[in-house]
Amino acid sequence: MTIAIDFDGTIVEHRYPEIGRERPFAIETLKRLINDRHRLILWSVREGKLLDDAVEWCRERGVEFYAVNRDFPEDSTENNPQFSRKLKVDLFIDDRNVGGIPDWGVIYRMITEKKSMEQILREEWEEEYEMPKPKKRWGLF
Repeated sequence: MTIAIDFDGTIVEHRYPEIGRERPFAIETLKRLINDRHRLILWSVREGKLLDDAVEWCRERGVEFYAVNRDFPEDSTENNPQFSRKLKVDLFIDDRNVGGIPDWGVIYRMITEKKSMEQILREEWEEEYEMPKPKKRWGLF
Protein backbone atom coordinates (compact mmCIF):
# COMPACT_ATOMS: atom_id res chain seq x y z
CA MET A 1 0.00 0.00 0.00
CA THR A 2 1.22 3.52 -0.72
CA ILE A 3 0.50 5.89 2.17
CA ALA A 4 0.91 9.69 2.27
CA ILE A 5 1.67 11.06 5.72
CA ASP A 6 1.54 14.69 6.80
CA PHE A 7 4.28 15.96 9.10
CA ASP A 8 3.08 18.88 11.25
CA GLY A 9 0.27 17.85 13.59
CA THR A 10 0.51 14.22 12.46
CA ILE A 11 4.03 12.91 13.06
CA VAL A 12 4.90 15.79 15.38
CA GLU A 13 2.83 18.25 17.39
CA HIS A 14 1.88 21.33 15.38
CA ARG A 15 4.54 24.01 16.01
CA TYR A 16 5.18 25.12 12.40
CA PRO A 17 7.63 26.49 11.33
CA GLU A 18 9.43 24.85 14.27
CA ILE A 19 9.39 21.08 14.66
CA GLY A 20 7.15 20.03 17.53
CA ARG A 21 7.55 17.03 19.79
CA GLU A 22 6.86 13.60 18.34
CA ARG A 23 3.26 12.47 18.69
CA PRO A 24 3.23 9.33 20.83
CA PHE A 25 4.22 6.22 18.86
CA ALA A 26 4.35 8.02 15.48
CA ILE A 27 7.93 7.06 14.61
CA GLU A 28 7.55 3.52 15.97
CA THR A 29 4.41 3.03 13.87
CA LEU A 30 6.02 4.47 10.72
CA LYS A 31 8.96 2.06 11.14
CA ARG A 32 6.54 -0.87 11.49
CA LEU A 33 4.67 0.21 8.35
CA ILE A 34 7.97 0.37 6.45
CA ASN A 35 8.91 -3.10 7.79
CA ASP A 36 5.48 -4.31 6.62
CA ARG A 37 6.61 -3.18 3.12
CA HIS A 38 4.30 -0.18 2.71
CA ARG A 39 5.57 2.77 0.66
CA LEU A 40 5.48 5.90 2.80
CA ILE A 41 5.43 9.34 1.22
CA LEU A 42 6.01 12.42 3.34
CA TRP A 43 3.26 14.83 2.31
CA SER A 44 3.79 18.30 3.72
CA VAL A 45 3.18 21.96 3.04
CA ARG A 46 6.83 22.50 4.04
CA GLU A 47 9.27 23.50 1.32
CA GLY A 48 12.98 24.26 1.05
CA LYS A 49 14.96 24.19 4.29
CA LEU A 50 11.86 23.63 6.42
CA LEU A 51 11.08 20.48 4.40
CA ASP A 52 14.72 19.34 4.52
CA ASP A 53 14.65 19.77 8.31
CA ALA A 54 11.52 17.60 8.59
CA VAL A 55 13.00 14.88 6.37
CA GLU A 56 16.25 14.93 8.36
CA TRP A 57 14.33 14.85 11.68
CA CYS A 58 12.61 11.64 10.53
CA ARG A 59 15.82 10.16 9.08
CA GLU A 60 17.64 10.70 12.40
CA ARG A 61 14.94 8.58 14.03
CA GLY A 62 15.19 5.79 11.47
CA VAL A 63 12.35 6.70 9.10
CA GLU A 64 13.28 6.90 5.41
CA PHE A 65 10.43 7.89 3.11
CA TYR A 66 9.94 6.36 -0.32
CA ALA A 67 9.34 9.87 -1.69
CA VAL A 68 8.70 13.40 -0.44
CA ASN A 69 5.79 15.49 -1.78
CA ARG A 70 5.63 13.37 -4.96
CA ASP A 71 4.49 9.95 -6.13
CA PHE A 72 7.96 8.70 -7.06
CA PRO A 73 11.41 9.85 -5.91
CA GLU A 74 12.36 10.79 -9.47
CA ASP A 75 9.27 12.93 -10.21
CA SER A 76 9.92 16.61 -10.77
CA THR A 77 8.88 19.46 -13.02
CA GLU A 78 12.15 19.01 -14.97
CA ASN A 79 11.49 15.31 -15.65
CA ASN A 80 7.76 15.68 -16.21
CA PRO A 81 6.10 18.90 -17.37
CA GLN A 82 2.76 17.35 -16.28
CA PHE A 83 4.05 16.97 -12.68
CA SER A 84 1.43 17.63 -10.02
CA ARG A 85 1.78 17.63 -6.23
CA LYS A 86 -1.57 15.85 -6.04
CA LEU A 87 -0.56 12.39 -4.92
CA LYS A 88 -2.01 9.14 -6.18
CA VAL A 89 -1.89 7.03 -3.04
CA ASP A 90 -4.05 4.42 -1.33
CA LEU A 91 -4.35 6.27 1.96
CA PHE A 92 -3.68 9.68 3.52
CA ILE A 93 -2.81 10.12 7.20
CA ASP A 94 -3.37 13.74 8.23
CA ASP A 95 -4.40 15.58 11.39
CA ARG A 96 -6.85 17.61 9.29
CA ASN A 97 -9.12 14.61 8.75
CA VAL A 98 -12.75 15.10 9.65
CA GLY A 99 -12.80 14.21 13.32
CA GLY A 100 -9.05 14.70 13.74
CA ILE A 101 -6.37 12.05 13.84
CA PRO A 102 -6.73 8.84 15.82
CA ASP A 103 -3.80 7.64 17.91
CA TRP A 104 -1.06 5.82 16.03
CA GLY A 105 -2.03 2.43 17.50
CA VAL A 106 -5.50 2.74 15.97
CA ILE A 107 -3.98 3.91 12.67
CA TYR A 108 -1.76 0.82 12.58
CA ARG A 109 -4.73 -1.46 13.31
CA MET A 110 -6.81 0.18 10.58
CA ILE A 111 -4.06 -0.44 8.02
CA THR A 112 -2.98 -3.95 9.04
CA GLU A 113 -6.46 -5.30 9.82
CA LYS A 114 -8.03 -3.46 6.85
CA LYS A 115 -10.77 -2.05 9.07
CA SER A 116 -12.49 1.30 9.17
CA MET A 117 -12.42 3.57 12.18
CA GLU A 118 -16.08 2.70 12.74
CA GLN A 119 -15.35 -1.04 12.84
CA ILE A 120 -12.52 -0.61 15.35
CA LEU A 121 -14.56 1.70 17.59
CA ARG A 122 -17.53 -0.66 17.45
CA GLU A 123 -15.30 -3.59 18.49
CA GLU A 124 -13.80 -1.61 21.36
CA TRP A 125 -17.25 -0.46 22.47
CA GLU A 126 -18.61 -4.01 22.41
CA GLU A 127 -15.63 -5.25 24.47
CA GLU A 128 -16.03 -2.47 27.03
CA TYR A 129 -19.79 -2.69 27.38
CA GLU A 130 -21.59 -5.99 27.39
CA MET A 131 -24.42 -5.97 24.94
CA PRO A 132 -27.80 -6.56 26.64
CA LYS A 133 -29.31 -9.96 25.98
CA PRO A 134 -32.65 -9.94 24.18
CA LYS A 135 -35.60 -10.40 26.51
CA LYS A 136 -37.75 -13.48 26.16
CA ARG A 137 -41.27 -12.61 25.30
CA TRP A 138 -44.09 -14.81 26.45
CA GLY A 139 -47.27 -14.58 24.57
CA LEU A 140 -48.35 -14.19 20.99
CA PHE A 141 -45.53 -11.97 19.75
